[in-house]
Amino acid sequence: MSQQFQNLGLSEQLSVVLDKLGFSSPTEIQSKAIAPVLNGDDVLAGAQTGTGKTAAFGLPIIQKFVDSPIEREPNSTSARALVLVPTRELAQQVFDNLTQYAGGTDLKIVTAYGGTSMSVQTNNLKGGSDILVATPGRLLDHMHCRNVSLTDTETLVLDEADRMLDMGFMPDIQRILRRMNSERQTLFFSATFNKRIKNIAYKMMSEPTEIQVAAENSTAERVKQIVYPVDKKRKSELLAYLIGSRNWQQVLVFTKTKQGTDALVKELKLDGIKAASINGDKSQGARQKALDDFKDNKVRVLVATDVAARGIDIVQLEQVINYDMPYKAEDYVHRIGRTGRAGQEGLAVSLMSRDEEYLLEAIERLLDTRLPQEWLTGFEPSLIEEVVNDDRQPRKRGRNSDKKKMKAKLKIHANRGKNRR
Repeated sequence: MSQQFQNLGLSEQLSVVLDKLGFSSPTEIQSKAIAPVLNGDDVLAGAQTGTGKTAAFGLPIIQKFVDSPIEREPNSTSARALVLVPTRELAQQVFDNLTQYAGGTDLKIVTAYGGTSMSVQTNNLKGGSDILVATPGRLLDHMHCRNVSLTDTETLVLDEADRMLDMGFMPDIQRILRRMNSERQTLFFSATFNKRIKNIAYKMMSEPTEIQVAAENSTAERVKQIVYPVDKKRKSELLAYLIGSRNWQQVLVFTKTKQGTDALVKELKLDGIKAASINGDKSQGARQKALDDFKDNKVRVLVATDVAARGIDIVQLEQVINYDMPYKAEDYVHRIGRTGRAGQEGLAVSLMSRDEEYLLEAIERLLDTRLPQEWLTGFEPSLIEEVVNDDRQPRKRGRNSDKKKMKAKLKIHANRGKNRR
């Protein structure tokens, strides 16, 4: 195994560390990205979550810094490499991984993200760092306090770059870029790309090497996907039935709203299923405890919003449930990318109410495929289910105008039911 990584340009010392960490062989993204990163090239890389992106950029950066060490001065605030990520959970995950990869070296790796002590981070940043992993907002806070200088930063990594742009971090990123050396190396890693994101990426980079190890917006090949149509009011009942009847022991569930995570946890607990939630309203400590309990199998179900779930990395996670269909089709790719990682098989289940059918259609257009649907006995959707708004309030309908509409809908859904049984 060590020889395979050495063939990519990594040292025997680093290869031995990877061997101890259980790396059997380089993944496709690692095989294609490590050499150009080592060469100092800008890289625009598209790869699904769970394919080893962190190692793809982290290993060559560590190798370069080990080969060309610098002596940090006590009053320095410089960071040789900056890794920008969208969420606290992802920042901690990337920090943990890079710290493991750099085991046995003298490299200083620090992290800075919101929800934790600013003063502790300030102390960690004193004397500069080799690699700084940070979220944009907290990084700007430290820059404003002169705790961090990016004028000498050699390498910038934007990890989960598409998510940062979707979350509105572009103004913050531009402010950060203005404080950096234009001669830096820029690495742009993302699970999905569209024309807008690529245009932004190319403005940040110089003649980048473009790497795509999976079809754009594709989903993991080893993930089985299925959609269960169900009345909205029976979703929690169906979820509890699936978890109990199929003896699922570790399930990640996605909802659309922060309030929805806590409400669903209460419903599951009433059914005797241990569950916890993570969302943006919870403190970092509470979020980390919920995640740790889930990883340690102390809770059976973790309910999360899309933003809070970024950074969840559980290799053996077998089931991901879309309790609410995502508003953005791209989020579906990110969600189900939590399972089927590192060559493992996974299952992605979507519970779809009638007012979410248009969201499924958007996902199918993005993936250019039809997702299989199945009606579960005892949970068949009602043909006269009242369509509701996102705030759960029924839409008011004109009495006369609705008669013809309802007859047409009944006919359409009856035909669909025959085709799906």
